[in-house]
Amino acid sequence: MPNRLDQKFQTLKASRQKAFIVYLTAGDPNLKTTAELVLALDKAGVDVIELGIPFSDPLADGSIIQAASQRALKRGVTLSKVFELVQTIRRHSQIPLAFMTYYNPIFNYGEEAFVKKCRTVGVDGIITPDLPPEEARTLRRAAVKHGIATVFFISPTTTDARLRANAQASTGFVYYVAITGVTGTKSADIQDVLKHIRRAKRLTSKPVCAGFGISTPQQVKHISKMADGVIVGSAIVQKIHDHTGQANLVDQVVRYVRQLRGK
Repeated sequence: MPNRLDQKFQTLKASRQKAFIVYLTAGDPNLKTTAELVLALDKAGVDVIELGIPFSDPLADGSIIQAASQRALKRGVTLSKVFELVQTIRRHSQIPLAFMTYYNPIFNYGEEAFVKKCRTVGVDGIITPDLPPEEARTLRRAAVKHGIATVFFISPTTTDARLRANAQASTGFVYYVAITGVTGTKSADIQDVLKHIRRAKRLTSKPVCAGFGISTPQQVKHISKMADGVIVGSAIVQKIHDHTGQANLVDQVVRYVRQLRGK
């Protein structure tokens, strides 16, 4: 089966549209709600979902996503249960799904086995903040074999040479980190982001999507003019937490996402 991420970006490009990507911590507040959120966000027009695999030491994440990971872990969310979650989602939706995960869970599961399982359950991509491309050769080979995208990062401080290398290693899309620092700690400067994405797009023809520090409709609107996609994570994770325990949690999150998109 063709990779859903690739298909999505091809479709968006053909219609001159940009991707809106939502990050969710799998299992926060629980796995059932995560599945409901994915299905509702798919119906609301979200293009791609990043599913964060809860991890005890998420070094690229700020306090909001760290807390979400801890809540999920305390509820007993494991990698195996996240794979089951994806299987549940796939019974109802073909929205592209990418795992955001640190390398430790992949290493413990086994790289080949992890990628093969991703293919089996319906995961389309793997994003690993703590695994640079040169250390990911065996994972990348397994991903190519099983048709799974591998997404690597570039940032405001990435040199041209490094940008080219990371972009070349990326499939699916290239992840531009819009701030220096971890998620959810400061707001991205629109003009600075546009400048760096413009540079990135001169150096690669692959889709470039911006994340980290994006949390307002204005940022989404303006950054989408240059980037191929915009990723919102911490702001949505916080919104989920704010409404945990309320019957209208999913509706509130969908309403917030529509506001971010200006729809």
